[in-house]
Amino acid sequence: MTSTSTPVWFITGCSTGLGRALAQQIVARGWRAVVTARDASSVADIVRGAEDRALALSLDVTRQDQIDAAVAAARDTFGRIDVLVNNAGYGYQSTAEEGVDAEIRAQFDANVFGLFAMTRAVLPLMRAQRSGNILNVSSVAGLIGFPGSGYYAASKHAVEGWSDSLRAELQPLGIGVTCVEPGPFRTDWAGRSLRQTLTQIADYAETAGKRHTGTKATSGTQPGDPVRAGEAMIAIARNAEAPRHLVLGAWGYTTVVDYLHTLASEIESLRDLSVSADFESQ
Repeated sequence: MTSTSTPVWFITGCSTGLGRALAQQIVARGWRAVVTARDASSVADIVRGAEDRALALSLDVTRQDQIDAAVAAARDTFGRIDVLVNNAGYGYQSTAEEGVDAEIRAQFDANVFGLFAMTRAVLPLMRAQRSGNILNVSSVAGLIGFPGSGYYAASKHAVEGWSDSLRAELQPLGIGVTCVEPGPFRTDWAGRSLRQTLTQIADYAETAGKRHTGTKATSGTQPGDPVRAGEAMIAIARNAEAPRHLVLGAWGYTTVVDYLHTLASEIESLRDLSVSADFESQ
């Protein structure tokens, strides 16, 4: 396979963590790649020696001008984008009551509105190709809300719901949409990248408070391997029938499956009450 026939991956948020591990694997495989971070110098080492088929670009997904410039560079250099990985984002922890408005809005600008804008910019290329895969990096928190991270969960739930509609619109055009839902992985998410408004209210000490301190305490010892996560994302993105969900890690898998079973049981237990809300049959 020549460099001009390899798939083109466009990955956001590659300075650390899952995005960096994935970008390194894509470049190592000899594929074409657009590797982005807010500061291009932080990802320059990933493309070093592969400049003929890989671009390192500055991209803040909260800035439309940078999105447009990065997509134009990909189009002008490669003529196409085969896989978009919306990975840029970060965590914010606080109780619902103590959330700081500026922090909440910044969280949604990066995790939600930036992801929306990035996808909108790439879709014209994928529609013209009648092919492509979009991987939206969500979280187990996109399916389950945990104490102390409601605003982060809300941002990822938004991505999940939007991805359902996006998939329904794009599937007839040959474009796949997958949400990747990692559990705890050994990245900077719970360390340097995590923003917190620690609870000062005693009533939340045993719920959100414990989770806030516990998250920081376990940073660097999480069971999830970013390299193996990257391998899993590559595996599903090469599948023409990419799945809607890819939960990553044993803890994430068990937690999500148990939650979905419980959720289904609860909904089914209220069947008679649910259907009673319709008009009576004539």
